Amino acid sequence: MNGQRERPQPQGDGDPQLEERTATQRLQSHFGRRILSGFLVLIPLLATVLILQVVLGYIDTSFRAFAFVKDTPLDFRGIGVAFAVILFYSVGLLVAGRAGRRAIGWQKLILTKIPIVGSIFGVAQQATDALTSPSGHRYSRVVFLNWPRPGVLAMGFVTGHCHSPAEQGKMVLAVYIPTVPNPTSGMLAFVSEDEIFETELTVEDAMKIVFSGGIVLPESMHMPSDPSLSQAAGDS
Repeated sequence: MNGQRERPQPQGDGDPQLEERTATQRLQSHFGRRILSGFLVLIPLLATVLILQVVLGYIDTSFRAFAFVKDTPLDFRGIGVAFAVILFYSVGLLVAGRAGRRAIGWQKLILTKIPIVGSIFGVAQQATDALTSPSGHRYSRVVFLNWPRPGVLAMGFVTGHCHSPAEQGKMVLAVYIPTVPNPTSGMLAFVSEDEIFETELTVEDAMKIVFSGGIVLPESMHMPSDPSLSQAAGDS
C-alpha cells in the first residue's frame, strides 16, 4: 500500500530447543561477566587482607612462642599484635624527641661497623628510606633510554648529573633503571642528554608501572618519539 513494503511478521512457531539453548547461553554469559568483574574489583582488597593476615599472624605467633608468654593467661590470639602496636608507638614517641634521634644515630654508627651485620643493616635502611621518602626528592624526571641494547626501551629515573668519566668536559645524566616489581633494586646508567627520550610521566605514574609490572599504564603515558621505532612500526 502506497509503495511501502509489508514487513514480514515473526513466525510464532520457533525451535523450542534452540530458544532454550540461546537463553541458557545468555544467562551463562551474564553470570560469567558479573562474576569476573566482581573478582577483578575485589582483587586489591583480597590481596591486602591476605598480606595483613600473613604478617600479623607471623608477629602474633612469634610473640606467643616466648617463654614468658607461653602457657600463661597472656597466651591468647592477638596478644602479639597488641604488643607490636604498643612497641611501635613507644619507639615512635622516643624517636620524636632529641634523645631518641641521638640514640638512632648511635645505633647506625655502631651497627654499620659490625661485619656482615653492617651490610644487612645498610640494605634494610636504604630500602626503608626509599619507601618512606617522597619520590620527588629522589628523582627529578622520568625518561626512556635504549637499555640493555639498542632497540629495547627501558624506563628510568634521572637522579642527577655529573662529569663524564670517559670524556673530559662532557656532562652526563645518572639514570636509575628500577627492577620490576621491586624498585629498591636496579641498574645505574650514565648517559648523555641526547641519548634519552623525554616523557610526560610523573614519578607516581612510573612507580605504578614498576609495581604492577606494566599491567597498570596511565592514560597520560606518551611513548618517546624514536624515528627508528616509528619507521619499523610503519613497515609492519
